[in-house]
Amino acid sequence: MNDSGNPRLAGKVVIVTGAGSGIGEAAARTFAREGARVVLVGRRETPLRANAEAISQAGGEAIMVAADVSSSGDVERVVADTLDRFGQIDCVFNNAGIQGNGGPVVEMEEASFDELIAINLKGPWLLTRAVLRAMLDGGHGGAIVNTSSFLSTGAAAGTSAYSASKAGLDAMIRAIALEVGDKGIRINNINPGVIDTPMLRAHGEEVIPPLAARAALGRIGTPQDVADVAVWLCTDEARFITGQSMLVDGGFTIPGPR
Repeated sequence: MNDSGNPRLAGKVVIVTGAGSGIGEAAARTFAREGARVVLVGRRETPLRANAEAISQAGGEAIMVAADVSSSGDVERVVADTLDRFGQIDCVFNNAGIQGNGGPVVEMEEASFDELIAINLKGPWLLTRAVLRAMLDGGHGGAIVNTSSFLSTGAAAGTSAYSASKAGLDAMIRAIALEVGDKGIRINNINPGVIDTPMLRAHGEEVIPPLAARAALGRIGTPQDVADVAVWLCTDEARFITGQSMLVDGGFTIPGPR
């Protein structure tokens, strides 16, 4: 909320993908606390329902739509359901993503590459295209934020497809910003560093201390660290920011983005 205690997104309608856990879960709750009506999107109904119930219990308003963001039919249904329920779309947080079955490029299966690109790059493109049509029809502007990664400009062994998918997002928003900026629509990326999510912990608890030690702030990030920036980028406080990919990494990449 702003200094006056008023919610910054009162009356707005926000779609959040990957809203069942991690960054998406935290962002959905934060959008709701700022007064937005939130549409929770993901492939797994159970965590979406739990998050929607938590938001409702806290006095917010949320609905869930189970969908695969890599499916154009599912994406169109998300937009249609949102418009049917709320009549407008003001903001989108394209957060759904996977690390996929990476590994050395010589060992990676083509199907794994296709799945990763479909979810991490095609998915945000599909939803951005669909909501832009609604925003342009509405004539009231809007804001779109995507979850990219510090690996879009760096790399680690085994991330050839993942890094490519996130670099694609960084390139995508620059073109779209030029296409819709004069209509009052902004689009930006958040490039998280190492964040404490189920995706990270799948690699084992032992990876966390050395990663935390590398960051200037001496810790890994929390989902809330990213969620707060996502919400801010959708408020009028960020009204002159578009086409940007913003590192949120606690200084992790200062020595070099690897």
